[in-house]
Amino acid sequence: MSVLGSRGALGARALNLSTPVRTGCAVRAFSVLNRPPPKYPGHVPLNFVERSALAVGSAVGSLLNPRRGDLIAALGEATATPYFIYRLRNAMLSDPTGRRILRDRPRITSETLRLPYLRSLPENSVGRTYAAWLDREGVSPDTRDNVQYIDDEECAYVMQRYRECHDFYHAVTGLPVFVEGELALKAFEFLNTVIPMTGLSLFAFVRLKPAERERFFSIHLPWAVRSGLASKEMINVYWEEILEKDVDELREEMGIERPPDLREIRKMIRQQQKREKERLKQQNAE
Repeated sequence: MSVLGSRGALGARALNLSTPVRTGCAVRAFSVLNRPPPKYPGHVPLNFVERSALAVGSAVGSLLNPRRGDLIAALGEATATPYFIYRLRNAMLSDPTGRRILRDRPRITSETLRLPYLRSLPENSVGRTYAAWLDREGVSPDTRDNVQYIDDEECAYVMQRYRECHDFYHAVTGLPVFVEGELALKAFEFLNTVIPMTGLSLFAFVRLKPAERERFFSIHLPWAVRSGLASKEMINVYWEEILEKDVDELREEMGIERPPDLREIRKMIRQQQKREKERLKQQNAE
């Protein structure tokens, strides 16, 4: 797939951040005291200054504490407009499956995807792989925050869909939830979705230990670049319809190279360190 395909297409509808609010015949500017009504349940309209403050505050907060999912979610919404979320929405509109997802608007929760059923699927199926990843990482599909700060109602769903599909990306790649794995996946997502938050999250590499940082830049970042540039738009995968599909077949269709198993790498390093300590202990005893 060309890097300049739908991912690089311009012409997304821009969001006018200074849209006036009409009251009767008069036109009054957007302000804190004159806020337009919400466009969907939970929507919080923001002006340019508020959105900028939210972006900066959530960026700093999520860097200090990468486990604050609410701050990461706010950062994603604050930086997705005026261009990037429209680009992702247009990528869905240009794809037959993406258009069906926008029409149907499915949600990914433990109610819509029953885990007992997923665990009963064939071992290498997409659904079984997803359920096994959730079990291994101790993650629930019900922990995703609802979108609040994106003004366009359809684009708000696009962001919600991306957010709820994130764990499927984890499952297909096998990357774990600790910081090193999240950074690798965020690098992949940035090149696949071009959502700024996924790129900004990479600054969290400063929190990695030296060995982890070296491993990230030598192994997982090159993988993310290769797969992120080569893969098709992940937002257009209708996960609910391919739960029984072989996950290796899906990776091949999407152009995703499976990265080295990060948990296995860390396990081997721990074993090696343990053997080295035992060797030194035995030498000292002699």
